[in-house]
Amino acid sequence: MEGFLNSVISTGNTILWSYVLIGMLLILGVYFTFSTKFVQIKLLGETIKLLGQGTKGVENEDGQKGVSAFQAFCISIASHVGTGNLAGVAMAVAVGGPGAVFWMWLIALIGSATSFVENTLAQIYKVKDENGYRGGPAYYMEKALGQRWMGLTFSIIITFVFGLIFNSVQANTISLAFETAFGFDKLHTGLLLTALTCLVIFGGIKRIAKVAEMIVPVMATAYVLVALFVLIKNITLLPETFKLIITSAFGLEQAIGGGIGVAMMQGIKRGLYSNEAGMGSAPNAGATSTVSHPVKQGLIQMFGVFVDTLIICSATAMIVLISGKHTIEGLTGIQLTQAALSSEVGAWGNTFIAACILLFAFSSIIGNYYYGEANIEFLNGSKTFLFIFRGCVALMVFWGTQTAVQIVWDMADLFMGIMALINLIAIAFLGKFAFAALEDYIKQKKDGKDPVFHVDNIKGLKNVECWGTQKKQF
Repeated sequence: MEGFLNSVISTGNTILWSYVLIGMLLILGVYFTFSTKFVQIKLLGETIKLLGQGTKGVENEDGQKGVSAFQAFCISIASHVGTGNLAGVAMAVAVGGPGAVFWMWLIALIGSATSFVENTLAQIYKVKDENGYRGGPAYYMEKALGQRWMGLTFSIIITFVFGLIFNSVQANTISLAFETAFGFDKLHTGLLLTALTCLVIFGGIKRIAKVAEMIVPVMATAYVLVALFVLIKNITLLPETFKLIITSAFGLEQAIGGGIGVAMMQGIKRGLYSNEAGMGSAPNAGATSTVSHPVKQGLIQMFGVFVDTLIICSATAMIVLISGKHTIEGLTGIQLTQAALSSEVGAWGNTFIAACILLFAFSSIIGNYYYGEANIEFLNGSKTFLFIFRGCVALMVFWGTQTAVQIVWDMADLFMGIMALINLIAIAFLGKFAFAALEDYIKQKKDGKDPVFHVDNIKGLKNVECWGTQKKQF
């Protein structure tokens, strides 16, 4: 089976497929950036303000507090910030060179507009459930496009990719990090991690939201502070490091040797894998919150791309490049990150990275799981099927701690691309509704109002379940 998968994943057709997907991401990202008039830059201040307000939570029309805007943000960040930020970035630098970092930055800047669009659409077309709301690409594919088959296909893929494959990636990295740092046996790590996973996911979305809300701020702050220490310690090397990143991304030597293509592929691929802009995953979390206007959550979720790539991924990249460990042949992935940090802060770097990996990857496991749960609800909503899915997630977490890393990463890359393509096609057709919602939001802000969304403010909206009209407000 492994040999078959390797043969499929390594074909020239897969390489061509990757370039097609990257092209779509860039073209749509640029289109969304101009169509929203650079929303990711123009409304950045408003976004940060909304993020602070989102911690308070808002009552829904039933008078109950569901998932807050900040909790929804934390669920998506929990999924974003994982092995891609530590192991994946190191792998991109090792394979694609320093220039890969530049392309990660570019995909984050462009992709943030894509993230705004898909998350705003998820809010517009969300539906009610017993815990509050749920939604995502499958829902807007069915309700807005009228293509249930498309939603079903997406739901099956995201449930398989995030709930099973990606979670084995996260578990694999945890076991490797703890084996390197402490010499822990993979079997014991697997059993403990599986037990912790079951404890959270069997509690449903509200327990997942609470755990994510506790873990995400702590893990992100701790990692960024250590990275800042490394940067301040080596502040004289920063100009040279930035120069290396730019010249490696555009240099003549790299162009002649084909290095620019490799750097682009690695940087964009790892940037996408990490921040997930356009992939259709984060909207499943974005749809859960109770807000007065879809654009509010769209902006908050958009900020997650900046946190993920421009802050945390950049922190890893700078640590690796400043240390120079990326030039050591055969050193890649999480071992490269551990070696790089240890060379800068001492032996405790291994222990710190192992602890970060535990928090980063475990939060990703529970975030990824929820994406699967939301889409199982779309498929049939069977409690029995959901219980079986939870058991499969637990098994894949355990399997991931015991298996070889490369086949897991390659499977993740392949299926991520398929899922992203389906979502990109959908939001290309539906983006006009996100643009109209943004115009409505800005108009209400200019009028001095706290924006409230009404379905009849936007022409052409249909099958919208959770938003009222001017006569019957949200």
